[in-house]
Amino acid sequence: MTTAPASTKFVFMDRDGVINRDSPDYIKSWSEFEFLPGSLEAMARLTRSGFQIIIITNQSIINRGMVKQAVLDDIFRRMTAAVIAAGGAILDIFFCPHTPHEDCDCRKPKPGMILTAGRRHGIDLSRAYMIGDNAKDIQCARNAGVGTSILVRTGAGLEAESVLTRKRIRPDHIAADLLAAACWITAGPAAHGKMP
Repeated sequence: MTTAPASTKFVFMDRDGVINRDSPDYIKSWSEFEFLPGSLEAMARLTRSGFQIIIITNQSIINRGMVKQAVLDDIFRRMTAAVIAAGGAILDIFFCPHTPHEDCDCRKPKPGMILTAGRRHGIDLSRAYMIGDNAKDIQCARNAGVGTSILVRTGAGLEAESVLTRKRIRPDHIAADLLAAACWITAGPAAHGKMP
């Protein structure tokens, strides 16, 4: 493994409820995939500012037998193409195909996907960011040792705030949506009251 230069900046982000509208019936085709307002602009902003974006997403629709792997791959491919067309880039995508009952090591809030990404790309996780709309995203970031966790209020974000409060877990920042989170990140550590 080659360790990324210290100057390389990484942002992990969830997909459903952060990048695109989530659905209680799951996203089973590209026709059901809808970018949230500002999400493409957010990823373009992060890319322009030198951040590498990695998607970390639970996709139990595979092992639930709701879609084939090829369909999920097609959704990821089209999503990535749209991000590129908008001026952004996605470095990598990690997904967990397992159901909650399979007790795998990769399904969030377990840290498996982030730890694997960290090894693959030589990431200093303590300097990375994680953006999610679910309590599991914030817990996953903590479990993996990600330096900064951001909860967005899109998707399940409002419910997640209550869950995290009950569990006495506090994200490092709460943002209205992905674009607001991207603006906060790109403002730099000095704007966050942290040393760079």
